[in-house]
Amino acid sequence: MKVDIILCGVGGQGILSIATIIGEAAMNANLYIKQAEVHGMSQRGGDVQSTLRISSEPIASDLIPLGKADVIISMEPMEALRYLPYLSKDGWIITSSTPFVNIPNYPNIEDINTELASIGNVVALDIERLAKDNGVPRSANVILLGAAQQALGIDYEKLEDAIRRVFGHKGEAVVEANIKALAIGSQEK
Repeated sequence: MKVDIILCGVGGQGILSIATIIGEAAMNANLYIKQAEVHGMSQRGGDVQSTLRISSEPIASDLIPLGKADVIISMEPMEALRYLPYLSKDGWIITSSTPFVNIPNYPNIEDINTELASIGNVVALDIERLAKDNGVPRSANVILLGAAQQALGIDYEKLEDAIRRVFGHKGEAVVEANIKALAIGSQEK
C-alpha cells in the first residue's frame, strides 16, 4: 500500500486538521508516514500546501515528485489546479467547488471548472453548503476528507478513531460534528 497526498487550500480552511487526522489514522493502521512541513503563508487567507506520503513500506523522502501524487485534496478549486503538475495520470482530485477569492485577479470560476472537468478523476463538492445544511458549519474540511476516504486507502473506521483522538480535547460536541461531517462526505462522492 502506498499513497502520496497533496493537501492544499487557503490558510484558515482546516488543511492542517485534515493532515493531522490522516496522519493519526495512518499511524493507528501501523503504516509509515512522512509529512512535509506546510509551505506557503499559513495564515488566514494565504495559500497553504502540505504533502503526506503513506505506505506499508518505509518511506525515504517526504517530497512527492512531479506526476506522482495519487490524490490532491483541495479546499479551494484554483488551488487544486496549482498542484496539477504533481498529479499522476490515474490520480484523483477531491476539491471544494466553492472559490475562496483572496486575490484581485482570481480566475473565472467557469474556466477553473472547465479545466477540472477535463481531468477526469475529479470529485467537486460544495462543502460549505453541505456543512451549513447539515448543521456542521465548522467541519467543511472533514466533509472533504470523507469524500477522499476511498482514494486514501485508509479504513473509514480508522479516520473516525483519529477524529476522536484529534478533537477529543475540544469536547464531545466537536467530535460528533466532525464524525457527522466525515459521514456526509463519504456519502457524497
